[in-house]
Parts: sequence; structure tokens; C-alpha cells
Amino acid sequence: MKKIFIIILPLFLSGFLFSQNKNHKKPQKKVVPVAKFNYYDEFKKISDEILSNGNAYENLAELTKKVGPRFSATPGYEKATEWAEKKLQEAGAENIWKQKVKVPVWIRGRESLQIKTGNGDWKSIRMLSFGNSEGTNGKDIIADIILVNDFSELNSLTSAQLKDKIVFVNSPIDQKIVNTVDSYLIAAKSKLISASVIGKRGAKGLIIRSLTTANNNTPHAKMVYYEADDKVRIPALTIGVQSADELEKLLKKQPVKAKLNMTAELKGEAINHNIIGEIPGNKDKKVIVLGAQLDSWDFAEGAHDDGAGVVQCLEVLRTIKSLGINNNHTIRVVLYANSENGGMGKDTYMEYVKKKEEKHIFALGSDSGGYSPRGFALDMSPQRRRLIYPWKNYFLPYGIYDFDRTDAIQDVSPLKRLDIPLAELVVDTQRYFDYHHSSEDTFDKVNKRELLMGAVAMTQMIFMIDQNW
Repeated sequence: MKKIFIIILPLFLSGFLFSQNKNHKKPQKKVVPVAKFNYYDEFKKISDEILSNGNAYENLAELTKKVGPRFSATPGYEKATEWAEKKLQEAGAENIWKQKVKVPVWIRGRESLQIKTGNGDWKSIRMLSFGNSEGTNGKDIIADIILVNDFSELNSLTSAQLKDKIVFVNSPIDQKIVNTVDSYLIAAKSKLISASVIGKRGAKGLIIRSLTTANNNTPHAKMVYYEADDKVRIPALTIGVQSADELEKLLKKQPVKAKLNMTAELKGEAINHNIIGEIPGNKDKKVIVLGAQLDSWDFAEGAHDDGAGVVQCLEVLRTIKSLGINNNHTIRVVLYANSENGGMGKDTYMEYVKKKEEKHIFALGSDSGGYSPRGFALDMSPQRRRLIYPWKNYFLPYGIYDFDRTDAIQDVSPLKRLDIPLAELVVDTQRYFDYHHSSEDTFDKVNKRELLMGAVAMTQMIFMIDQNW
């Protein structure tokens, strides 16, 4: 037993002494990560550059005044694509290319609407055909007008009551809703203003009150939606709010007839192009997309919708190059074709990304006008949104505080089908729907300072995504 104890004791003591030495080792110093940038300083550099040297306003003047209306499948759109290629090159894009897009060829042609009561004279009313609407083959359609204010009223009418009538929907957007985008979308998505719904009930035509916050007599365009199985596609048009209110007053007193003549027609398809330019990434080939629509309505300069978004995207590229920012990922601008009467450009780009299996980590759209920026709608997973929330304090000095909206509904939206995180510039839209889709959407309605501040916010967001994702 003594021999065993003598053997074990040294082993026990050596283990004890070893453990004592281990516990007295000097503690390792905790390594605190050092921020790569002072983001307050970087944001200031971006802001200073754009507010001092930005050329978005001058570019918008060129696009609206020298190029002008740029509707799909028109010479105006071809002129816009040439302009966009040149401007992408000036902004510093290293790779610039065109992407073929099949677009509908819709010709508005001549259009007129007249009304009369009893044995009175015909009175002309200013109007606009819906985009892609059927016409009347240049022949007069004369029919009684029937007033409908809501969907329950429409459902209460029999097919016999609607047959061969022109349905007039005098349903204004809800002015009580503070966010005008919400009020517009609620009204625009109503089945009440669907030509398919009205046509299937036997009506010969559809007239709607313009979806606008303005109280004037300017018509605001809208795109028509027909169902694929529609055997009868009726003509659809819009009138200004003052004409709409006057027409409702007349209809409440007496029968009113309408005489409608439209030569609008769809004439197959043509090839337009998305215009794409990018600054390649220095670290990898992952893509950050900036998107805006290049087309406008056939009668409009499209200054706020969406010339402002186009020149803001160009300004982001120009600023990155001017400041010598060493971007990790590819920064790509996509200027989409055919947003106003089909949306084929945005779908084409999404299919391209899907087919090429390109890794896109973020897509930012701007299509709410060149007004003062207020924030970003973050249409992505909660986990992704939480990565952006800590950046709020960097944005706050620039008036950017709203990160609560979760819907990006503009041209980048199809990329959501590929699980790409989306964002949309949120601006003060109280005046946007005064001009939206109307001849009033002109360059003089855009404030240079507000336009540039939107470009500042977009560049700051792209910078943060590029450096942190």
C-alpha cells in the first residue's frame, strides 16, 4: 500500500500544480472590432457632392423638354433609350447594354366624348381613353348614361338595366386617407372600374372619374384590364373631377345621353428595350439594382412619373464614381420599358435574372415623384429589415425617418418572386396625385432641391447595403 501511495502522490501533486499554473495565465485582451467607416462622415460626403455638383435636375430638363413624351412603341421611346445610354455613360457606367422587351403597340388616335340632356345640344367633355382600351372603330356610340357610385350599386342592377348603357363611375379616391398612395391603390384596384366587370354585365362603355387628389378638370390616365376570356371588350375612358361632379348632378335630375367616338386600337407587338448600365463590383459579382421606368404616357412629359426616378438612379452612379467609392458589389441601374401600359419591361428583367441565376442582394426603386424623401419601404424578411433599422440615426439628419412601410410596388416588384430583398424610396406624396398620369406632370412641377435630396437618400442607402451586406 505504501508503494502505491508513493507512486500516486507525485502524479496528484503534478496535476494540482499544473492546474494552478493554468489558472494564473494572463487573460487574453478582448478584440473590439473597429468600424470601417465613420458613417456620419460618409453620409455627409455623399450629401455634399450631390447638393453641390449633382446634375439630376438638368438631366430631367433634357428628358422632359428635349425628349418629351416617351410612350411604348413610339419614336419618343426610341429617342429616350438613346438619351439614357448616353447619360449612363456620362454617369460612369462601365457596362451598358439594351435588353429586348416585347411591348404592346397601342395607338390612342382620335377621341371625343359628348353629352346632352333631352332635346339640348351636344356638349363636349375633355377625356382620355384608358391605355390599351378598345375603341369604337371611329363610329359614334350613342347610349344612355347610368350612374354607379359603389360596387353594391352595381350588383343591385340587373343585366337588363345595364344592357347597352354607358356606365359612369363617380367614385373619388378617399381624401380622408393621409397617405395618398394608399388612397389611390384602394380606388385603382376596385372592380368597379374594371371594363371586364362592366362589359360582362352588358354595358357598352365605361366612364370613370379620374383618380386624383386635385380638384380641377384635367383627366388622369389609367390602364384598362380585360380578362383573357372577354368576348366583348368595351371602350373605357376617364374624365376630370369637375366634369364628373357636373355629370352626376345632371343625372340626378334627368336622363343624359353620351356620344362616344374613339379610334384607339391595339396593333400587335413591337420591340422596345430596357436600358441597363452598371459599375462592376470590386469584391464579387453580386448585384445591387436601382430601378425606374423610362417610359411615360403618350401625352405627358412624365417629370415626376418617372423622369425623377430615372435621373436619381443616374445620380447615384455618378456620385459613386465621383467620390471614388470602392464598391464591393456590382451597382446596376435598370431603366424599364413599358411600365405605363403593360409592365413588360420589369417582367422581362426578372426572367433574365432568373435564367442567368445572377445573385441579387438588394433592389431599390424610385417611382413616387421627385418630392422630399421621407424614408424607405422595406419589402423583405423581418431579419433583413432588422439589419437596416440600426442605420436610422445616420439617415435622420437628412429628413429620413420612415422605415415602417413593407411594400415595394414599383418596377422592382417582380424580383420579389426570386426572394430578392426590395426597397422603395418613400417621399412626401401629398401633391403627387395632383399630376400623376396627366398632362400636368411637367418639369416645372419638380423642385430641384427635393429631387436632389431624394438622390442623396438613395445613394446613402446603396452605400450602406454595399458595405454591409
